[in-house]
Amino acid sequence: MIQAKKVKARSTDFGVSSVRRSSRTADKPPPNYKEYAMEPMSEGRRIYKYKRRDILNRVYASDKDRVYAIERAEELEQQLGSAFPAFIKPMLQSHVTGGFWLSFPIPFCKVHLPDEDEMVTLVDEDGDEWKAKYLARKNGLSGGWRGFSIDHELVDGDALVFQLIEPTTFK
Repeated sequence: MIQAKKVKARSTDFGVSSVRRSSRTADKPPPNYKEYAMEPMSEGRRIYKYKRRDILNRVYASDKDRVYAIERAEELEQQLGSAFPAFIKPMLQSHVTGGFWLSFPIPFCKVHLPDEDEMVTLVDEDGDEWKAKYLARKNGLSGGWRGFSIDHELVDGDALVFQLIEPTTFK
């Protein structure tokens, strides 16, 4: 018959001792885990500087309207001459609502625009200026384009002529 080894009972009386704490928290007061009733936070309302567009009742441009806008833009581009590089960009819903992302033609970007992300200036026909973030790896405008689009009330089907008058300035 095999006898089991007798095990000595562990002592559970630890006495009063301080809790071990790391050196980075040793000089801070001990945490308090009691729950207190708090007043509910008031929900802040987001303030929009522009009137919100009705996304459910969007109006999409017809093919006829798109062609007309592009033809007008081509006429304007011809009047500008060839002293500065230019391109025409027809607007889609994604350019003027929601994400407000505007992609540029890749060949134009490779030849005329910087290789690094940079702030560019958009100048309208009245001489007003908007700053926008040009993302070189994505070949388009992001931050700032939204403001330009909203201020000019651009919609699906519009066509814009972008003329590069300085290394980072479009008119």
